[in-house]
Amino acid sequence: MEDRRLLERERHQIEQILQLDNEELQVEEVDSLPHSDDDRDAINGHGGTEAFAEFTFNSSLTSLHTYLGEVEDSHHRMAFLDGGAILNLPVIFYVSGVVLFPEATLPLRVIQSNFIAAIERVLTHFNTPNTIGVVHVSLDSDNERLHFANIGTTAEIWQFRRLEDGSLNVLARGKQRFRLRRRWIDVEGVPCGEVQIIQEDLPLRTPRDAFGELTPRSTVQHHSLSCALASYTSCSRSFTSGDEEDNSASISEESFARELSLRERKIHQAAIDSRESCSDEVITGSEAKHQRAMSHLNDSDSVGSVHSAHEKENGKSVPDIGKSSTSAWESSERKELKRCRRNSSFTLMHGVSKAFWPYWVYSMYDSYCLAEKAAAMWKQIVGVPNMDGFVKNPDILVFYIASKIPVSESTRQELLEIDGISYRLRREIELLKSIDIIQCKSCKTVIAQRSDMLVMSSDGPLSAYVNPHGYVHEIMTLYRANGLALRGRAETEYSWFPGYAWTISICATCETQLGWLFTATNRNLKPRSFWGIRSSQLADPTC
Repeated sequence: MEDRRLLERERHQIEQILQLDNEELQVEEVDSLPHSDDDRDAINGHGGTEAFAEFTFNSSLTSLHTYLGEVEDSHHRMAFLDGGAILNLPVIFYVSGVVLFPEATLPLRVIQSNFIAAIERVLTHFNTPNTIGVVHVSLDSDNERLHFANIGTTAEIWQFRRLEDGSLNVLARGKQRFRLRRRWIDVEGVPCGEVQIIQEDLPLRTPRDAFGELTPRSTVQHHSLSCALASYTSCSRSFTSGDEEDNSASISEESFARELSLRERKIHQAAIDSRESCSDEVITGSEAKHQRAMSHLNDSDSVGSVHSAHEKENGKSVPDIGKSSTSAWESSERKELKRCRRNSSFTLMHGVSKAFWPYWVYSMYDSYCLAEKAAAMWKQIVGVPNMDGFVKNPDILVFYIASKIPVSESTRQELLEIDGISYRLRREIELLKSIDIIQCKSCKTVIAQRSDMLVMSSDGPLSAYVNPHGYVHEIMTLYRANGLALRGRAETEYSWFPGYAWTISICATCETQLGWLFTATNRNLKPRSFWGIRSSQLADPTC
């Protein structure tokens, strides 16, 4: 029943495409930004299709890649391989301009006869049916050599079409990451390779029983500092007044604070402030504050000032430690000070047991907390209405965002190579925070703002498409763009977006081809026009 409903939906979508193709072609000439004031008012700044008051384009048509023609389903499905499994792939596609992630779609147009024969073998392969390898390749700008990535993705051919000229149109879907162990070219000139499947980890959740029963780490540190201050104060009073005082009767924070001098209270309050700031800073930052407080106390001048302030409050006269004196009493006093500091708890505080980290530290690596944060940021940028299903599955969300995030291909390859759900989510959150402007990679000209992003495909604001010559492009769709010029006439043939004509667009500053302008061929389509920018020509947002 589910397959029948899927076929009926696809048949209905194809009928919509044919209706769009049969309508009269009305391509508008575009001199600058092609949007009216009404169109601008329809955007709320988040870039999603929901941002349009009158968004009439069916974005699900784009994800079907209907420009490839009618395709047929492959009969075999590849099972997931165990992590660590080693296998030989009969064909590996080394592609530039695109990085394939698990669950992402990759369209291919296979033209060369040796690759066509290899795909035919893949479709009937027994051990790994319908499975190919996809590895990103880039041109090293320093020595102009090809750089092959070590981490790639297996892809399953789930739809294909044989054309009259013998070529193949293929739709593949990413499955599992692999590490390329060895690569070679077979006798027919087809790239092959030995790969090892990467074992993916499971989402990490904060161990709820890891805290709550033990004393918090920050409390332990505060108690140690308080004890250290009490120990030092007791020692200071003992040798200045000549009387032994028992300070062990009151160890509470209030009673301890009342016995401190003005100078000691300031230092004590600094320690408390350092503890409270732990919730907003990393632990190392809090430790640095404690160390500064301790070093301040351990400084000989500070010790003298604390001692002097204490004695003045008690109305006692003290020898002037700052003056040069060689009296035996002063020498013994200084030795007593040093001995007291060595025996106090200041030196022991560094060795305090860490007990446990507070909850906010755990949440920094909790996959579900990170997924919730990343989903909220993604929704704000793209305008996706509901991300609850993804938040409950961080292992799916992490690859979903990685395959759609509008960054350069080198940064996307970096995301593919990160091991660990939490670590990849943390990097994605960092990138989502940095996405503010979109720039040309060559000349750094600002093309658009983050709020100009537009979702024209159900796959997201960034998707892969293949042209008639077999070149795969990942493009990001924008509602408006600046600093671009058009080259050539508008064409409707092989349009990636049904009902839209495309025109080549270049950077007006460096004349690099950045992408295409898509204009509606009938007046019923909204938006009237939009831009498609190649991700390979985008500058890294963190640069």
